[in-house]
Amino acid sequence: MTITADNASSIAELERLKVLHIGSKGKLTFSDAEFERRLGGLRKIMAAKDLDAVILTSYHGIKYYSDFLYTTFGRNYALVVTADDSVTVTANIDAGMPWRTSYGENIVYTDWRRDNFYFGLQEALRQRGVKANRIGVEDDFLPGLTREKIAAAFPGAALLDVSQDAMRQRMIKSAEEIEVIKHGARIGDLGGEAIRNAIREGISEYEVALIGTEAMVHEIARTFPDREVRDTWVWFQSGINTDGAHNWATTRKLQQGDILSLNCFPMTSGYYTALERTLFLGQPDERSLELWNINVEVHRRGLELIKPGAVCKDIAAELNEIYISHGLLANRTFGYGHSFGVLSHYYGREAGLELREDIDTVLEPGMVVSMEPMITVADGLPGAGGYREHDILVIGEDNSVENITKFPFGPEHNIIEG
Repeated sequence: MTITADNASSIAELERLKVLHIGSKGKLTFSDAEFERRLGGLRKIMAAKDLDAVILTSYHGIKYYSDFLYTTFGRNYALVVTADDSVTVTANIDAGMPWRTSYGENIVYTDWRRDNFYFGLQEALRQRGVKANRIGVEDDFLPGLTREKIAAAFPGAALLDVSQDAMRQRMIKSAEEIEVIKHGARIGDLGGEAIRNAIREGISEYEVALIGTEAMVHEIARTFPDREVRDTWVWFQSGINTDGAHNWATTRKLQQGDILSLNCFPMTSGYYTALERTLFLGQPDERSLELWNINVEVHRRGLELIKPGAVCKDIAAELNEIYISHGLLANRTFGYGHSFGVLSHYYGREAGLELREDIDTVLEPGMVVSMEPMITVADGLPGAGGYREHDILVIGEDNSVENITKFPFGPEHNIIEG
């Protein structure tokens, strides 16, 4: 007999696992063919590593292969992939939403007994007739205690890392992915326009950030009407708060003469894009203008260097020389750019495709990368603050490169008078 909420008399009688096909499958971000393409790529990785199954636990891994983006709140989530099937393992608190918003099957685990999540992993394989001797996991996003419990759930099975191989698969975008990313860049530009129009003396950073976020969220909802609306944000910084790229908005009020940093991050169904620009409220002083123009020089050259066949570390090396010529190399704060796709400020990173001195990846068609040079001058020095520009480029066939960021940059466009 199946125990249900109607006839259970104690917690002990409640089921450990459920199937909650509530409603109907919703419209996913991508076509079924796209998800099969992705899963086919993962199965090639499985075959190369002689794996019986893969248990993905990261936000980006589960999202990429199933379209489901979980909210953890301390609970575990997984996507179990076999040679023939895929199934998400999700918490009862989400009810039927994971099934409605994912490609493939779904198993729900409850809180009524400790380690039901791991029991769900076991059931996912048992139901599919898979006795796993070798299981792929994501060691770049797998806490040690969780890894130990997965190992204990499958005694005798070897756990092998697939995170780097999966990352390399994600680095090459499909036409469907690129379409979503292009919408994201367009929406980021709209957020930038809303922010630029809102800038005035006396308004606070967080108020400007809210204006930009609201503009982008409305456009995301209009563009993707059948998907979740979540996670879009803005970092808007002024004065000394511009020194770090990831500084959150504060209650600081804008003052005449401030250096400003506009950072729009529309999240379109788990896909992050960005628009970042340096601005000034009123005319910058001589040293600030000089520093700004130097960073724009690096940015322009970086845009020229991104093309098929270019090597990430070679791009970084050449741009370093410009900063060296101006005595500013030590003022750099991070790499010159990175890959785009399934990532956010709390999940995902395709570290194999970053424009840094230690990355020897060759750029190729299907990759999407940013150019985003930044320098910071310490408080108390002439021109103090952080200077940063950011464009997104899609590398296509036949040596084509498309800059999908349209918001203008540089002093001729981004000095706000008044």
